[in-house]
Amino acid sequence: MSAAAGLRPELPELSLEGWEPTKNTLHLWVQIVGKVRMVSSAPRNHWWHVPLYVDVRGLTTRRMHARSGVTFEIDFDFVDHRLVVATSCGAVESFELVDGLSVAEFDRKLHAALARLGADVAIRETPFGVPMTTPFPADREHAAYDRDAVERFSRILDWTDGVFEEFAGWYCGKTSPVHLFWHALDLAVTRFGGKRAPVLAEADPVTREAYSHEVVSFGFWPGDQNVREPTFYSYTAPEPADLRRRPLQPAEAFWADQGTGSLARLPYEVVRTADDPKRTLLAFLESAYRAGAGAAGWDAADLESSWCPDPDSVTVAT
Repeated sequence: MSAAAGLRPELPELSLEGWEPTKNTLHLWVQIVGKVRMVSSAPRNHWWHVPLYVDVRGLTTRRMHARSGVTFEIDFDFVDHRLVVATSCGAVESFELVDGLSVAEFDRKLHAALARLGADVAIRETPFGVPMTTPFPADREHAAYDRDAVERFSRILDWTDGVFEEFAGWYCGKTSPVHLFWHALDLAVTRFGGKRAPVLAEADPVTREAYSHEVVSFGFWPGDQNVREPTFYSYTAPEPADLRRRPLQPAEAFWADQGTGSLARLPYEVVRTADDPKRTLLAFLESAYRAGAGAAGWDAADLESSWCPDPDSVTVAT
């Protein structure tokens, strides 16, 4: 049996148009929690102290340390649809995630819960990297919450996280955790080639830290104002010459413009409806990696782990 074999998952449909108001509200909620994590965690390379993680009930910050000495975590429970704050002392605060809960009210409730637990922190109360610009405490516009859509999104994250974890195990070089970055609401995993990248002198500090080394990165995001469907992606940074000439799998994968660079894209719907979704996604990830690593001159053979399967086992018919 190949590494990609297994029972076919029943992946849910999730068109962006069908849940965009909820997705935008959830995105802003996640940014608020992510900013609490950023302030409450020691800095890590490439901003790895900032993302959230998929867990069995939704999303989690994992353990954080308040300046008061309280150890705590914040979870989005997409099973019972609650925001849960728990401490190592056994104290728990929570509130319901419900249609009509505005960003402003979510922000107020979260800070109040943190204050009661002795873990509240001041954050920059403005959205980051999204079209919405209203400060969180004043945003009463975004208040949509479709429980069914959120549950479907959570199922997709759970399945994708598992495939990304398997793919990460095929590489013995430096690899990021599989984590959810809240600026774009994308689940991502990144491979590092080992060489420092040229300094991006004109870039902001966030970008300079994120791309200090050569990377091939992979991810999934549910769509936005520019990409109007849930999509798997990959990019190589710095982008090497002739990247776009490299083949991708499956046949529906393609290279697209992304800012000043190139993005390998595969629509989620192609994966969802494939005879073997896992093999299809792994084929895309592996082909995008080989495109980026090959064009950048990485020693791909030396960077393979002992768990990396034969390439033929993760190809798909074209």
